[in-house]
Amino acid sequence: MSATNSKKERQQLLLTLKHSQKEAVASSTMTATCDNFMNAFALHLGAGSIQMGFLTAFPQLLGSVMQMISVWLGTVLNRKLLVLIAAAIQAVLMFAIMLLALRSGNSLVKTFIILVVLYHGASHTIQPQWRAWMGSIVPQKSRGVFFAGRTRLTMATTLLIFLGGGLFLSLTDRFNLLGAGFAFLFLTAAVGRTVSCYHLWRMHDPVPLPVVAETNLLISTLRQFIYAMGDRTFRNYSIFIACMQGMVAISAPFFAVYMLNELHFTYFEYALNLMASIATQFLMLRFWGKISDAHGNRLVMLICGFMIPMLPILWLLSPNFYYLLLVQMISGLFWSGFTLTTANYLYDIRPHQTNFATYAAVQALLTALMVFIGALAGGYLASIAPVLVSWLPFHVGSALFVVFTVSGVMRALVLAWFLPRAEEPTVRSHPELLQVIFRVARFNAISGVVLDWLTLTEKKKP
Repeated sequence: MSATNSKKERQQLLLTLKHSQKEAVASSTMTATCDNFMNAFALHLGAGSIQMGFLTAFPQLLGSVMQMISVWLGTVLNRKLLVLIAAAIQAVLMFAIMLLALRSGNSLVKTFIILVVLYHGASHTIQPQWRAWMGSIVPQKSRGVFFAGRTRLTMATTLLIFLGGGLFLSLTDRFNLLGAGFAFLFLTAAVGRTVSCYHLWRMHDPVPLPVVAETNLLISTLRQFIYAMGDRTFRNYSIFIACMQGMVAISAPFFAVYMLNELHFTYFEYALNLMASIATQFLMLRFWGKISDAHGNRLVMLICGFMIPMLPILWLLSPNFYYLLLVQMISGLFWSGFTLTTANYLYDIRPHQTNFATYAAVQALLTALMVFIGALAGGYLASIAPVLVSWLPFHVGSALFVVFTVSGVMRALVLAWFLPRAEEPTVRSHPELLQVIFRVARFNAISGVVLDWLTLTEKKKP
């Protein structure tokens, strides 16, 4: 009887993992569209500078709050049910945005921003529950291989949707059917998320009951936050990462404005430009991983950090399409190293016998708050940039260069503050030869390759 049950459980596991891989492809049709064409669609609707800042600011802040709420919801609801509800909400939101694309008028921008905020809220509701779900069903020894394969599927789908979507929008724009082009793109995203819901429904959850919280979640979270920020090394690191991302957010929404509205790139050229950075980041993760293993995370983090303030300044030198492709590849090279090593650095600096998930959540909350402030500041700065440019005694190619320059200078100031405070952490010894496994969570034009910690697993013995 036990052998029969064991065989049945193995078959159930294999079926669940197959549905998970198919779900990755289906959901990627949505994320590839939403994470990379939202700014372009907002510009199509006629969004102004301040509204573009709102489009970056509010979803980030709400998302970090929803992750905390999701943890609480997981104590009263089945996590599979919670994931399904949030995913279904996203599918409905995609259909709503599709209908929005078939209409016209500047008044639609506010409605679009609200829909995007709700979309990101649902996305962040899913994240902690999905992480716990996958951590409970994927065998430890197979996690590295499984998520590497899942990432390859996600990347392939993202490339196809990104480049195909850019080409399709360019064609529809040529025939003055751009609204219909965006509508079809978001319809594809809605269908993809609907198919994703089906595969999520077919997946097995070995923990069907809610996880009962031992203590009050709010009080526990506040205690963890106070304790985390009491550690000097972690506090300095968190402030550095949060402020750096906040300074990046000053200019992030306006590269799309510059390319589409001022350089008049086609949507295909726009997609190629963004994909150059994302693809480079994905390809260079392994390279930086080897460098950080040999020389430490701090060294790589600082090397890449030195280049990050220069990246927006490079956009000022030439509007040439091929030059900007090169700039994006340079950007991808250094952002990949920075993203990977800051994730590893966080694990190494946390105090012993503390919850890595809590520290990651605290750091993410601080980052979201600074991104919120930075994006709003960037929006207001972009709105007054033409006036500031008129005061200059020399000609500049675009008023947005003010935004790019301020972003670069502020990044440099944040780096200068952190340099004397950057400590070389003692590399954490992992009991039973454990290592942290990160998965590539998503790709987008603002954050590039986004890593999400998953779990610990056994290292392969030499």
